Amino acid sequence: MKRTLVITAGSSLALALAVAAVLYPGPPEDARVGVLLWGERSVEQSVTKSVIVQGQDARLVAAAVEAAGGEITHELGVIHAVAAELTSRQLADLEQDPAVRRVYANRTVEVVGKPGGGTGKSGENFLDTDFPTLIGADRLHAEGITGAGVTIAVVDTGYWTDGFLDKDTLGNDRVLAKHDARARAKGAWSWEDHSGHGNHVASIALSSGVGSDGKYNGVAPDANLLVVKAFDENGVGTYADVIAAIDWVVANRAVHDVRVMNLSFSAPPSSHYWDDPINQAVMKAWAVGIVAVASAGNTGPDPMTIGVPGNTPYVITVGAMTDNYTPADGTDDVLASFSAAGPTAEGFVKPEVVAPGGHLLGLMNPSWAKIAQEHPEFHDGWKGFRMSGTSQAAAVVSGVVALMLQREPFLTPDDVKCKLMRGARPAVDDLGRLAYSVFQQGAGVVDAYDATYATDLTCANRGLDVQQDLDGTAHFGGKANQLPDGTYYIMDLTGDGYMWSDGYMWSDGYMWSDGYMWSDGYMWSDGYMWNDGYMWSDGYMWSDGYMWSDSLTESMSVNVWVNQE
Repeated sequence: MKRTLVITAGSSLALALAVAAVLYPGPPEDARVGVLLWGERSVEQSVTKSVIVQGQDARLVAAAVEAAGGEITHELGVIHAVAAELTSRQLADLEQDPAVRRVYANRTVEVVGKPGGGTGKSGENFLDTDFPTLIGADRLHAEGITGAGVTIAVVDTGYWTDGFLDKDTLGNDRVLAKHDARARAKGAWSWEDHSGHGNHVASIALSSGVGSDGKYNGVAPDANLLVVKAFDENGVGTYADVIAAIDWVVANRAVHDVRVMNLSFSAPPSSHYWDDPINQAVMKAWAVGIVAVASAGNTGPDPMTIGVPGNTPYVITVGAMTDNYTPADGTDDVLASFSAAGPTAEGFVKPEVVAPGGHLLGLMNPSWAKIAQEHPEFHDGWKGFRMSGTSQAAAVVSGVVALMLQREPFLTPDDVKCKLMRGARPAVDDLGRLAYSVFQQGAGVVDAYDATYATDLTCANRGLDVQQDLDGTAHFGGKANQLPDGTYYIMDLTGDGYMWSDGYMWSDGYMWSDGYMWSDGYMWSDGYMWNDGYMWSDGYMWSDGYMWSDSLTESMSVNVWVNQE
């Protein structure tokens, strides 16, 4: 089925055709496979490369791969695909099979980068966390809203058995299942977290420990946990590993009542959002009722740095702020310098919200977690480890979503996204002007209490249709635009306070204000398309929406190590 782009009402047919031609050139008429994986055919016909083969029916795709002599490594039913090892000759044979719609390179995924600097805190109580109070989750805990009955799937590096994660606040077992999405490809099954990243993220979202102040140190201490491993101890996996993990979550959502999926990883986009296989899997999860929470990435502060899958317009993308080590004093809170910023290449404002992501204290085993071994200065020698990143900020928001869904179990993912944005508090100065651009902070820092009790359910993803996106019948663009001088802004909002300018970047003196709210006129999720004058420059476009890199060396990062902020 031919893909189309949605154009706003009032656009002329000529304009619609012009935009469609520039933004989304169709595949060659004679091409059955729309992605060139490598330029010249390999002289050595026995050399194989890992690819993702997609069609309309995963069973027919699998049969085609096997008929061509390829070796299937992952079954990716969530996107009607399989991952396989194929030689260039086998690929040439596969290109002639009518069951095959697309072939993608199986990109490498990495979860941990190189160390930065900063200082750690030793000898502290690992149960004394500040972020639940900073976002108002402690107020909900006092009302008995602790995430009970809501399952969070954490797609990450695995799990380290610990009482504060194994048990909820009443001592009940709450780890419903552990799954290794890499097992078939790697030939062995293991759910243990030898990296440390997965446990750190999970503990932020739902640790049931109690600090010295008598408050819970996780955001949703009674939520259930689904452990889904997609990365190894070095923080490395592949696109196929991640998609297989999401596939398993979607397939088991009813069995374990999965409502939230935490995706604390990010990669530079290599295509439009709808052509990325991980984004396709995430959109499927959203379509079946799973709230996907993705990290913005640690590649900020420059614009256009939001990664995959955070560039998916439907999901909740989370940036990071920091309390500057003074949680009781909100006047020096700032946006973290590493937090990735929007807009996306398709014009969507990202992130939707920001959350605490600087020097967050979480659980990590010092004996076998590689991150703890490589950075002992941030470990207390027992269980506590301080880590910064949008990965941690995403985990905070995943916990908040669990609290919201306990109180209102029938909320849709779109409902949750709207309430989170309505409850957020933008950073403003003492005159009420935005301290940071909407492309940096979105709607502002998340407020668990206000989001939970927000009443508006209609403000997110308006004008978008995830099923049309998945079917390939329509794709969408946002309201973001760019002036000739490079400034980004929201169409129809031309006040200086809403533009990307140096005056609104990284100003320490601005504070997070409780009093500022977005009005309806400032919602950016309506799915508007650009008109002729709003085309991105070549640096932000791809000449062919089907083209992917053939190098297989580009990396995705669950957490590129950043300085503690």
